[in-house]
Amino acid sequence: MLVTPRAPVRRARSRAYATTLRALGPLLLLVLWWAASATGVLTPDVLASPAGVVRAVGELWGNGQLGDALTTSLTRSGIGLLIGLTAGLTLGVVTGFTRLGDELLDSSLQTLRTIPFLALVPLFMVWFGINEIAKILLIAVATTFPMYVSTAGGVRNTDQKLVEAMRSFGMSRLAVVREVVLPGALPSLLAGLRLSMTLSVIALIAAEEINATAGIGYLMAQAQSYARTDVLAVCILVYGLLGLLADGIVRLLERVLMPWRAAGRGEKR
Repeated sequence: MLVTPRAPVRRARSRAYATTLRALGPLLLLVLWWAASATGVLTPDVLASPAGVVRAVGELWGNGQLGDALTTSLTRSGIGLLIGLTAGLTLGVVTGFTRLGDELLDSSLQTLRTIPFLALVPLFMVWFGINEIAKILLIAVATTFPMYVSTAGGVRNTDQKLVEAMRSFGMSRLAVVREVVLPGALPSLLAGLRLSMTLSVIALIAAEEINATAGIGYLMAQAQSYARTDVLAVCILVYGLLGLLADGIVRLLERVLMPWRAAGRGEKR
């Protein structure tokens, strides 16, 4: 027996409901951590309890160590990320928009992209020593290639007929890139930004292993020397929160620059 087809009804979820669901996973981990510490399954010499970590945060913030370390680490990560994003965006536009740039640069950049940035740590120490330049450049290298790949791919996928139409109206190449190509490649640019910002935190961890005398990595090294698992946990959580902050910034940019995508997600069940 045939029935009249009905269109599926999509119920929009409120932001509070979605936020609650996202928070369930971290809250469950926190409860398990607290329970393991309270029952003695997890001893302080292995990992401090949540209460111990909170006390360590108060101690480090009270004596100024945590604030100074955060400032130093964020400065390193921010400068390296800015350099990497600028280089990746520029190279991506050049290789994606011009045939000459693609032929001259892409194969070399793709080869360099396959080299793990962690493998460059000893070489950077030889070239630049153990100062801030080595740390910042390591972060810059790590963040350049995700932005480059995403930008080049987004630029190549731009509608060529639209580009040719704009050129026929007398627009310069620079104006076409600014007014047509980059807006069209925006989803790819934001994807590259997300990967680069995530890698900037990972590269920061590696960079601060280069004999750092300040920063979150330095706090970790000091805590390791004195077997302070509470301070180690604080540093690990700070790195994790920095990664979440980076992802949150990109999500906010997506909502502002591409509101139609957020609206589409809101219609999902």
